[in-house]
Parts: sequence; structure tokens; C-alpha cells
Amino acid sequence: MQNAGLSVKNLSVFYGEKEAVKGVSLEFSPRQVTALIGPSGCGKSTFLRSLNRMNDTIGGVKTKGEIWIDGQNINDPGVDVVLLRQQIGMVWQRPNPFHKSIYENIAFGPRYHGIRNKRELDGIVEDCLRRAALWEETKDRLHKSALALSGGQQQRLCIARSIAVKPKIILMDEPASALDPVSTAKIEELIAELKKEYCIIIVTHNMHQAARISDRTAFFYMGKLIETGETDQIFTNPAEKSTDDYISGRFG
Repeated sequence: MQNAGLSVKNLSVFYGEKEAVKGVSLEFSPRQVTALIGPSGCGKSTFLRSLNRMNDTIGGVKTKGEIWIDGQNINDPGVDVVLLRQQIGMVWQRPNPFHKSIYENIAFGPRYHGIRNKRELDGIVEDCLRRAALWEETKDRLHKSALALSGGQQQRLCIARSIAVKPKIILMDEPASALDPVSTAKIEELIAELKKEYCIIIVTHNMHQAARISDRTAFFYMGKLIETGETDQIFTNPAEKSTDDYISGRFG
């Protein structure tokens, strides 16, 4: 698999006149997990949605700045957004499986992108479920509704679905916040496995989770990127007082 990083240069996002993300520049490396942290409303989810142009689906949103992957600025007018979202997958806060079978949830993307051979699709479904640590739990009910799975299983299915189209980058918006502790631990184990192949960018409110799973951390506050660095450094010796205040629970 070709690995890719992402380079964000002077990105600003506006909701009407309100500037929700203010001139952020950040680099994301292959085979690393970067956690985006900060209080509610600080711009981190808006920033995340910019990275595969999901903000395009919201009326009145305007984006300025550059986001580079494989030598292309994804904000250029001629960019194929469908192809972009194949390269940069998204896992949402709440599991959102399609109202289809477990099998069809995963086969849908590859089929949409032209794969028709049943044996090939069977292989993709099994491989993705195995990589999402879900195969043993689902192999005997592949053609049953995905909605019958537990919340944690549904979220792992959504992650399996996202990797079925061979992305280079996976975005995760608080992927475990709606899950119980056991399911959360499984998602964190899965993220640790997936980072061997992918660049992963995750928004989380859970400071312990950020410290456990990420290689780098970026702290956002009031739409600005305040500080970024190795996770150990951010959590033990932050350069900015506001970062220290947030991590130590003095606000947020």
C-alpha cells in the first residue's frame, strides 16, 4: 500500500462571517496517530471535516487555505471529491452502518469503485473484518443486518467499511465516545494495528485516550492551533500555559 501524509497550510474555515478555524498549519505523517484535542467548540471537528471536504455538505461554509496529499491541493476546484473521500476515509462519533447486511456494508464501496467479481469481494469482506477484529464474531451472519450488531461491533464494522476502499488516511471524530469501556478498548487496539498502514487523525475529548493511542497531539483553542508536538511532550511538558491548563483539567 502506498502511504501518504497530509500537509495543511494556513487553513481557515468560516460559517458565514464566523471564523471557526483560524489559519491552521499542520503536518500529518504516515503510520502515525495524531490526536486533536481541545474544549468543545474550539474548531477541531470542523478542522477534521475539512480534511476530506465534508464541510462542503454544510450550507454557508467557506474554506481558505491549502491541504496537500500526493502533490495535490484538495481544495482546488477540479478535485474529484468522491475519489478524495476514497483516499481519506471518515469514521464518525456514532456508528452509522448502512441499513444493509454486514457483507454489503463492506462490499458497497469496492463495488461502487468497479469491483464486481464475487470471489474478490468475498476476500475483501473477510480481510477487512479480520483487520477490524470482527471476523470471528460475524462470519456466521454476514448476510444478516448490520443493525443487529452491538454499538461497539457497529463501530468496528464502520472502520472495516472505511478501509475496504484502500484509503491512505483515516479520520476519526470521537470514534469511541458513544461506547462502553470494553468496546472502547477494542477500538483503541484496532487503531494501534491500523496505524501500521495508515495515517490516522483522531478528535477526542478523552485525555487518557489521547495519551494512550497517539504519537502526536495538537491542541486547539478558540479556532486556533495553540501547540503541537510529540504526545509525551505535550502531556508532560507543554510549552503553552493554556495547553497545560486544559490537560490538567483547569478548563474545558
